Amino acid sequence: MGRLEEKKIIASDTLIDIYDKMLKIRAFENMAKDNFAEGKIPGFVHLYIGEEAIASAVCENLTDADYITSTHRGHGHIIAKGGELKYMAAELFGRATGYCKGKGGSMHIADATKGILGANGIVGAGQDIAVGAGMSIQYRGTDQVCVCFFGDASTNQGTFHESLNLSSAWKLPVVYVCENNGYGISVSQKRHQNINDIADRAKAYGIPGVVVDGNDPVEVYEASKTAVERARAGKGPTLIECKTYRQRGHFEGDSAPYKLKEEQEGWIKKDPIPRFERYLLENKILGDDKLKAMKESVDNQIKEAVDFALNSPEPELSSVFEDVYTDIKEGVE
Repeated sequence: MGRLEEKKIIASDTLIDIYDKMLKIRAFENMAKDNFAEGKIPGFVHLYIGEEAIASAVCENLTDADYITSTHRGHGHIIAKGGELKYMAAELFGRATGYCKGKGGSMHIADATKGILGANGIVGAGQDIAVGAGMSIQYRGTDQVCVCFFGDASTNQGTFHESLNLSSAWKLPVVYVCENNGYGISVSQKRHQNINDIADRAKAYGIPGVVVDGNDPVEVYEASKTAVERARAGKGPTLIECKTYRQRGHFEGDSAPYKLKEEQEGWIKKDPIPRFERYLLENKILGDDKLKAMKESVDNQIKEAVDFALNSPEPELSSVFEDVYTDIKEGVE
């Protein structure tokens, strides 16, 4: 039984904010799905549908000053951390007003002003970036933290073990959030790991390892709050494993024939959004009218973001060699 079936212990404003983030992520991903299918979005698109509770609840514990590292499935992380929908949409549509001027696309959105150190197309790459961010925080003596999001299959990479080892040894303020959706591309976790819980791997590095229901935003929020507070206090990293499920294929265009029908249907019944809605209604945190108004507001925000993107210019051909290297400032030898 998850926290959603238990007594409410979190402030109502916090729960409403988490729900709002979840709605934005789902609506943005549905927009991306539809426009990609129509050929309007170039490149690859990996959707976060079904996993919204994780990023939304974790980032509720963060400020703009805190950092996150993301993955190829990064839209949800970026929205939850405060990324602007219109700049994200523009980037997906390949427009010059996008976060990376339309040159990065879905897998390379970043916004340093919000602590978003970048989505990343390389499996496991964010783990070492998180160590660097943690070292920077410790060196500067601030109370910031870095949350590192990653998938289950990336925990087989050397970067995962190197990162946890160094963060543990130096007590870096990093929170590792494993979004275990059961598959590494098309390979079930049962076929690429001889363990059930990835959180068990924390034992090797002497840090806390916690398993939570990734479709329960209350449970995710509580676990990540504890981990963030521990990191801010200088006690080092935590590994949180969130059990979840991606409702789509690995990427748009992947029909996911490797998924069992019964498995898919079972997880759809545990969809985090309608599940959380029931909780909010039953606990009188929100009423039907407020739920409806929030959904309409989010739909309008998505529409405005798409309109902004479609009315933005494509990058000029002459800009193809810009932003390839860091420009050398005048006066610097």
